[in-house]
Amino acid sequence: MPKPPSGTLLSFDGVDGAGKGCQIELFCQWLAESGHDVVACRDPGSTELGEAIRDILLDSTAIPIHRRSEMLLYMAARAQMVEQVIRPALAAGKTVVSDRFLLANVVYQGHAGGLDVDTLWQVGGVATDGIEPTLTFLLDIDPGVAIERIQRAHDRMEQQGLEFARAVRAGYLAEAARRPDRIVVVDAARAIAPIQADIRAAAARLLDIEPNG
Repeated sequence: MPKPPSGTLLSFDGVDGAGKGCQIELFCQWLAESGHDVVACRDPGSTELGEAIRDILLDSTAIPIHRRSEMLLYMAARAQMVEQVIRPALAAGKTVVSDRFLLANVVYQGHAGGLDVDTLWQVGGVATDGIEPTLTFLLDIDPGVAIERIQRAHDRMEQQGLEFARAVRAGYLAEAARRPDRIVVVDAARAIAPIQADIRAAAARLLDIEPNG
């Protein structure tokens, strides 16, 4: 019997204001031009349940949310996205690009939020049924610079201040040091083009395509 198609899951992460949206858009365009069937999603979001949870987590400041409850809401949104969007796409041989994934939970609610990091990885493994990105692009930038880039009203997570953002960055770098085979640190303090070039170079090695193709 022929082997069923198996796609690839890639994710982007980093402090708020690191420039994920722009880089993801350029990256998905490049993948499509290289012949990949691309599915883009955002975590939390991309499903009816996920978007409703996103509204609670990011847009509602009137509802008090304990850090553990916050973590579990993110996990629930991600579980739905895995089952409704990611798993079917991977089974069809597609390339999935996610704006954040489990790593964000580990960093925001764990390293910066005070919950146990190893426990978050374990709960995340249950929520995603073991599905994780083959590679995560961590866009690294000084949080002070990143915050100045945000030209809109700050969401609930962004309102937690500079010190929290610095703890988030430290958490990302700590996890990148622990998982260098899974997390690629990209200097996001540069112009858009060289950042994208580094992302494509890392992805090209994984996907066996030309970086400039």
